[in-house]
Amino acid sequence: MKFTKLLFMAFVMIVMTSLAPTRASVVGGWGIEEKAACIVTDLMSCLPAILKGSQPPAYCCEMLKEQQSCLCGYIKTPAFGHYVIPKNAHKLLAACGIPYPKC
Repeated sequence: MKFTKLLFMAFVMIVMTSLAPTRASVVGGWGIEEKAACIVTDLMSCLPAILKGSQPPAYCCEMLKEQQSCLCGYIKTPAFGHYVIPKNAHKLLAACGIPYPKC
């Protein structure tokens, strides 16, 4: 339990000290390129599902779907990658109906 709290606190500190939000390109329905905001703090509701393997809340899935184009960027960022790679992250994405990205 203490390890989970420590891991959560470390995650929050990393998120709060990270650089400005990044942007990912998304092609909209009319073939127009749109920019999706990659704001990792919007995914805080997903943290219990990643740490414990529990069922994600609906809000978590909504945010993941909005930021689906950002997932490869999160995986490649050392501060966040270790949260996205474990098996619980795979379970989380599957529960939300999102395929694990091939980066």
